[in-house]
Amino acid sequence: MRLLPTKSIKPGMKLAKSIYNDKGRILLSSGISITKRMISTLENLHVTYVYIEDSRTSDIHTPSMISEPVRKEAMETIVSTFNEMKDLTLSKKFMLDQSSKKFRELIQNIITDMKNNEEVASLLTDIYIHDNYVFTHSLNVTVYALSIGLKLGLTSKELETLGLGGIMHDIGKMLIPKEILHKPGKLTSEEFKMMKSHTTKGYDLLRNMHTIPMLVAHCAFQHHERLNGSGYPRGLKKDDIHLFGKILAVADVFDACTSHRVYRNAMLPHEGLEILYSGSDSLFDKEIIEAFRKSVAIYPNGLTLELSDGSKGIVVGQNKDMTERPIVRIIEKDGVLLDTPFDVNLKNILSITIINCDLEDQQEAVS
Repeated sequence: MRLLPTKSIKPGMKLAKSIYNDKGRILLSSGISITKRMISTLENLHVTYVYIEDSRTSDIHTPSMISEPVRKEAMETIVSTFNEMKDLTLSKKFMLDQSSKKFRELIQNIITDMKNNEEVASLLTDIYIHDNYVFTHSLNVTVYALSIGLKLGLTSKELETLGLGGIMHDIGKMLIPKEILHKPGKLTSEEFKMMKSHTTKGYDLLRNMHTIPMLVAHCAFQHHERLNGSGYPRGLKKDDIHLFGKILAVADVFDACTSHRVYRNAMLPHEGLEILYSGSDSLFDKEIIEAFRKSVAIYPNGLTLELSDGSKGIVVGQNKDMTERPIVRIIEKDGVLLDTPFDVNLKNILSITIINCDLEDQQEAVS
């Protein structure tokens, strides 16, 4: 299978991976022949990339970080719980207290899935169309944060708390007016001030919950703080920011960059990572970025790469702790398509570098 921009796919191509809504229900099934109308619908829904069947790469495996049943259960719980948070009545607070027990079980299931997954994975392999970005973002940030926590060697208890902090870090956004939360254009200064208040609103809500650790409330409070003090709401610096706040800052920004948004296309993982590295040690903790780089596929399976030796290929596999050097199936050399493609492991050939992974105009290479 190949990963292609939605704007580059053509009618008649077959979808290689299903596309879901945020409740886990299939909207478009794998194997379906794509029509012009489907392409238009996907573009209108701001789906930036899709997986397309390709005979030369039919053996490519695109592992998910968590299983479909766990993801479906997590999304249902997030959607139902967060939708109840639109007012702060006593009954809503009680409901959140009760839901925290369910969230703990989900975190344990997610951690188990991730520990059993021996392959480097990417959430880009799971394409979901959401009515509310906060829902899928909350789950994605949880998975990314836990991947960092696992790489840093956090204890089981610490991972559980970090996972809860990930799921609930943006719960304050449910108290932000919809017209601001879902505004497609640039926010005014007053609207941005209101948007930033989600950190304080989330903290105030969570710190009064009897079944939620205070540290989870601080995850909501601190995930927009930055090492140099330029973050909000308190402008904390370096060691004044809790480790979990630093982890969630990295996970939050990466998912924001690589997710489909109404006002821009999703970045590819390596582009999101470049954003993080550009703020290394000034905005984000370098050690945390490094842990993240080792645990997430920077160049996901199915992505087309251009290499420094004049060849082009498709990512077919990953190398643990060296995700910037994937296994690539060479399909083209000096502009000529090869009759017999072959695989190279860039981990073993350091003289060859990745010079481009622009997906534009790649549709003609699919067969």
